[in-house]
Amino acid sequence: MAYQTTLGWSLVSSGIVTLLLKVLPYDSLWWGLGLLVVGIVLLYVRQ
Repeated sequence: MAYQTTLGWSLVSSGIVTLLLKVLPYDSLWWGLGLLVVGIVLLYVRQ
């Protein structure tokens, strides 16, 4: 059950991030790297 919830949130968040990268200014590479770092930090803090 937790796997399905995690997969669902992963798909939803990736969709939101994709939309944000289309809207946000500057190069999407830097936004992608920044969001990746934030995601890793959040995963590390939650453990």
